[in-house]
Amino acid sequence: MGILPVLFSDGQDARSTRRKKVFVGWASCPSYFWIVGWASCPSYFWTGKMPVPQEEKKFLWDGHPARPNYFYQKSMESRIQAYLRFAASQQRDTEHIGPFLATFSPHSTNPYLNYAIPEDGATPSLADVNALIAAYSDRDRQPRLEYVTKLAPAVEEALISAGFTVEGRLPLMICTPGSEKLLPIPPEIELILPVSDDELLGTVAAQNEAYGEAAPSPEDVDSLRKTLAAGGIAVLARVAATGEPAGAGICTPPQNQTTEIAGIGVRPSFRRRGIAGALTARLLREAFDAGVTVAFLMTLHEQEFRVYTRAGFSAIVSEGCANDEILHISLPPQ
Repeated sequence: MGILPVLFSDGQDARSTRRKKVFVGWASCPSYFWIVGWASCPSYFWTGKMPVPQEEKKFLWDGHPARPNYFYQKSMESRIQAYLRFAASQQRDTEHIGPFLATFSPHSTNPYLNYAIPEDGATPSLADVNALIAAYSDRDRQPRLEYVTKLAPAVEEALISAGFTVEGRLPLMICTPGSEKLLPIPPEIELILPVSDDELLGTVAAQNEAYGEAAPSPEDVDSLRKTLAAGGIAVLARVAATGEPAGAGICTPPQNQTTEIAGIGVRPSFRRRGIAGALTARLLREAFDAGVTVAFLMTLHEQEFRVYTRAGFSAIVSEGCANDEILHISLPPQ
């Protein structure tokens, strides 16, 4: 799933789950809702047919609609972490180093395309961390990790002891079919699924401008085309009368009926019109129509949190009412 600045339609600075140049390497539902279960994913819900440790019984759904199911929630976190491992491995070199899956972009040193994910429950030694640092340093990459914090709680302390610093703690948000909202498309704007070369170029150009990046190269457009061929979804917002790009976003290729909504970006001249919310809502609709049962994203600022909430996303909340989070942590340049 990296985080880069993006300006939403209200013009306030925010951060998005877009992986910089996400197309050359993919990473990025009410929070208290109770799910009965997915027919295709029976392991992700509590049936009441297996023994429950006494200390865990207090976390089971107790009939109150505002209390999460402990077993559902635990599986949701693992499901998202598994997806992050899958997505981060696409179009990248990988190496298992101790309890870490390290991923390396062969074409870019961008830290959002080069990071490691620990195994669930990992307890890395100092030697493991030093080996991870060496692997990235030898490739002229910044040592960096992204992962669901609570699935590997011992990792952060080991990294901090080795000199790593926390970049951010990003709340996880999810949406499932039936929770998405219909948001209005701003006047004079249309949303399309880009197909032609011009439409693909407009999609990347809108995102690059929203993120303060250079004009897209032919390689950027080709990378987006490959992402779509692998099952990803892109939505382009443009002026209906002229075809001028206004903003864009993507769903990364799905795995296990899971996808990440990423790269929601709106050009400065089109902000404060509701385009970011409309893009998010359309991406959700397209993803669910394609068979996705869980769409997730990460958010940092309150403004983007409100945008995604309006589209139907809600934070995953753990026992104790703390939001589940993705930790971004890296070793500063020496």
